[in-house]
Amino acid sequence: MEKLVSLVRRCADDYHMLAPGDRVAVGLSGGKDSLALLALLAELRRYHPSRFGLQAVTIDMGLGMDYGPVAEFCRQLEVPYTRVETQIAPIIFEHRQEKNPCSMCAKMRRGALSQTLVELGCNKAALGHHFDDAVETFFLSLFYEGRISCFQPVTDLDRSGIVQIRPMLYISERALESFAQRQNLPVVHNPCPADKHTKRQEVKQLVAQLSAQYPALKERVFGAMQRLPLPQWAPQGRYRRPPSPMA
Repeated sequence: MEKLVSLVRRCADDYHMLAPGDRVAVGLSGGKDSLALLALLAELRRYHPSRFGLQAVTIDMGLGMDYGPVAEFCRQLEVPYTRVETQIAPIIFEHRQEKNPCSMCAKMRRGALSQTLVELGCNKAALGHHFDDAVETFFLSLFYEGRISCFQPVTDLDRSGIVQIRPMLYISERALESFAQRQNLPVVHNPCPADKHTKRQEVKQLVAQLSAQYPALKERVFGAMQRLPLPQWAPQGRYRRPPSPMA
């Protein structure tokens, strides 16, 4: 855990993600990424100079998922936990029967999360995007939108006053999978009908194929985003070489 916590701190410090007085909410879906993020931030808060507060929030989409183990996990970490019940999934899949449900789902979840964070007095939302997510999003934007783009490490949501941060950008998906297994994180199975049938999954498979031929592909794309840089991707300090996918 120590190595991953150090990478979270390095990313948070490079992009000035944490400040004194912050109350940070982790959007806890029950997947390995968000659970790992909560565990790492819970450890980091013990000694980070900002002394930030931590809150966990689950937006229950109405898919019948059991979040009991997640609530117990939060209790063990001494992190307050809030679960918000919604009917997002029935609205999208039954009533609207969306052909491309992911975009609508993401917007509705973001709206519900932002409203909840305002009610809880949180000023920042920590999202579980990692190193591989950033590279795949870059290719998604390039292939399907014709843009050189990616989500930003820090995003200011003007309407709600919430700032989104992504502290795991220096950690690979492989490292998170290993961490989840070692720590026996209470991962909740996602029964979403669209899971694993998305453009993102297609790009993930393509990047994996290209990486087999060009082993340094991900590091070079990630480094290019920092060096060009894409908006807000330049580390605010001296340039730091991004981590290896094995990190």
